[in-house]
Amino acid sequence: MSESVFDIKGKTLDINTIMKIIPHRYLFLLVDRIVEVREKTIVGIKNVTINEPFFQGHFPGHPIMPGVLILEAMAQVAGVGALTIPGNVGKLAYFLSINNAKFRKPVLPGDTLRIEAELLKAKMSVMQAHAIAKVGEEVVTEADLMFAFVTPAEAK
Repeated sequence: MSESVFDIKGKTLDINTIMKIIPHRYLFLLVDRIVEVREKTIVGIKNVTINEPFFQGHFPGHPIMPGVLILEAMAQVAGVGALTIPGNVGKLAYFLSINNAKFRKPVLPGDTLRIEAELLKAKMSVMQAHAIAKVGEEVVTEADLMFAFVTPAEAK
């Protein structure tokens, strides 16, 4: 696949394009669309609905989105940006670490998460990112993320 397929700067990406970049699928594909791409920043949207399978058990009668899934959605947005950089196209992004994670407010059915990920340092096959998830203008979660990039053959 040509790297030019993933020239995404200044574009909006639908779910079909996102699935060409990252390998996640239902039920673990947590990004609905990418709405903004700048030099080192990428912004994605996750619509949170009561139909999400995790709401059956977290928590019945008082559904809130699990924090680990918010972090995963943040990582997926950062991953879309990182996996479109020449040299990373066609690779997989593995989590190395999550630091300074803060959960400020519960995310409820009906909320729309706006996830802003800033790609920071890249060294060899490792990249750092800082991501913020908002509902409206209110920050609900933020964290520093680190990824390693591997080829599918190395992942086996």
